[in-house]
Amino acid sequence: MPLPAVSPLLARDARRIERYAAMADTARFLHPIQQALLHRRGWLRMLAPRASGGAELPLPQVVRLEEAVAAVDGSMGWVLTLCAGAGWFAGFLPPALARDIIGSKRVCLGGSGAPTGYAEADGDGYRITGRWDYASGAPIATHFTLNAVLRANGQPLLDEQGAPRIRAFLVPAEQVQIVPSWGAIGMRASASHSYRIDGAWVSKEHGFTISPATATADGPLYRFPFYSLAFVTLAANVAGMASHFMQLARPCMSRRRHALKNLPLLEVPEVVGLLRDKEQAQADARARFYDVLDRSWALVENGTPLTADDMEAVQASSLALVAVSRAAVDELYPYCGLYAAHEDSAINRVWRDFHTASQHSLLLP
Repeated sequence: MPLPAVSPLLARDARRIERYAAMADTARFLHPIQQALLHRRGWLRMLAPRASGGAELPLPQVVRLEEAVAAVDGSMGWVLTLCAGAGWFAGFLPPALARDIIGSKRVCLGGSGAPTGYAEADGDGYRITGRWDYASGAPIATHFTLNAVLRANGQPLLDEQGAPRIRAFLVPAEQVQIVPSWGAIGMRASASHSYRIDGAWVSKEHGFTISPATATADGPLYRFPFYSLAFVTLAANVAGMASHFMQLARPCMSRRRHALKNLPLLEVPEVVGLLRDKEQAQADARARFYDVLDRSWALVENGTPLTADDMEAVQASSLALVAVSRAAVDELYPYCGLYAAHEDSAINRVWRDFHTASQHSLLLP
């Protein structure tokens, strides 16, 4: 199913991304041309505040671009989304620190959300130790974000409910050791490796809290709820990969015959109907998704916080788009033949990427 005629992705950029996608998959990281494009277009800064050197683009524009990139190469779309998303955290850092980071050459923020380490209070800062998984774009990250359990004198600090207190931190890459661990069948070029930190000290300014109330940047981007932002950006990636799969499925099906009916597959009414139904279902779910996103963004842009019902609508439309995408890929795949099962084929790469990306825990039905 093709993307809209007016795409946020320039045609020449799409060709560059596509040209090197297979090589990146084999090499298990983005091709240098793809990396250069990320930096040249400023995409990794697109969610960072303008005051710190970012583009601070409207969220609907960002999401449409991420979908368009994922519809060309899933791994590149994923790295763009996760690393630009980490750049969004600059809106919650002290402004001077945010300027130093976002303004640095070829900046790229990677990271992980699981609190699988701890931060021990040490003077005017914290000493961080732990290991974190699934840092997409790790090989080019200049900084890593993470969540850690706060400790003092070796004991976890507890909140009012008696649970361990968790804080987000940003750590320069020179204090981080990448642990090669990414062996998934798909999204190979995302290089979503683990990383570890062994007692690295950071000042207290490197800790931050993600909440509209704690934002240090004034724009509406930093008033948009974190989980709502995560749902729409991840769902757009999955939808882009599904659209790519359907684009490649049609020519695969056109080369096959139905063994029992002795007809080309695309002359079998049931098969044609299935393909059309999946394309239409994807288009309908995508339209609903962007309608909810655009309306939610308009509220926040106008200074109206999203209600619980608003956030539920964002989540529901995102998960509905993911569900329709899963149904399309899984039900059309058997009609694509052994070519689609060949590891070196483009459609197989897209199939692998789709089924890896859609395993993200936020996307569970």
